[in-house]
Amino acid sequence: MISKYVQIGNKIEIESIKKTTGELGEITRKTYRSELYDIESEDIIKIAMPMEQSKIVLLPVDAEYSLCFYTPNGLYQCLARVVERYKSNNLFVLSMELETELQKYQRREYYRLSTVLDMKSKAIDENTGLSGTEQVQFLDTDLTFDNGTMVDISGGGARFISKVQYTEGSLIRFVFSLFVNGSITEYKLVGKVLRSAPMENREDSYENRIQFVNIVNDDRESIIKYIFEEERKKRHRERGTF
Repeated sequence: MISKYVQIGNKIEIESIKKTTGELGEITRKTYRSELYDIESEDIIKIAMPMEQSKIVLLPVDAEYSLCFYTPNGLYQCLARVVERYKSNNLFVLSMELETELQKYQRREYYRLSTVLDMKSKAIDENTGLSGTEQVQFLDTDLTFDNGTMVDISGGGARFISKVQYTEGSLIRFVFSLFVNGSITEYKLVGKVLRSAPMENREDSYENRIQFVNIVNDDRESIIKYIFEEERKKRHRERGTF
């Protein structure tokens, strides 16, 4: 139950699902502050419309956002959609439908989706001198990629299982496909290996955690869109409405 984790009056950080690119090419996140006004059901909550420079921000109906709840027991995150805007007792209110379950998380992390996806990976030769800030060329004729299975993905990185152990701190190429907006999209990305360790009870298998490096904004937005769509499908299935 949502009321088990959050309470009326909890502060909320609202972050736009769509990121923007700043003048220097960095990814910027548009966020607003608000608080929980009411819990209508397990799927619908009401929050006070955020304000910016003393002005009410009218978040558009059907827009999708990441919500971060500040509670005495830590931070909780979910994805939600604006379904209605109205005024109640002189307070401007947003009615929002939760599209994912609440999950505890650490700040600065993207929402992670558990999944099972085929992928291919290959270490980048250290002799190339690449630092991760350059675009890396992928050749369709390169058949030396290793097969792997992605087990979770976020807008900031991924975790996958492979038969190859990579050097922590090194860069790898990896290729995978997602079904987004009604079609298959292939991603050819570069990641920095944060961790690569043997798996328990699985001989010659390694769990690898990577952070996206030099990912273009369109690819990141597309991945986040995929995560949102998959979580929404899952929630509808659990409710028996999909």
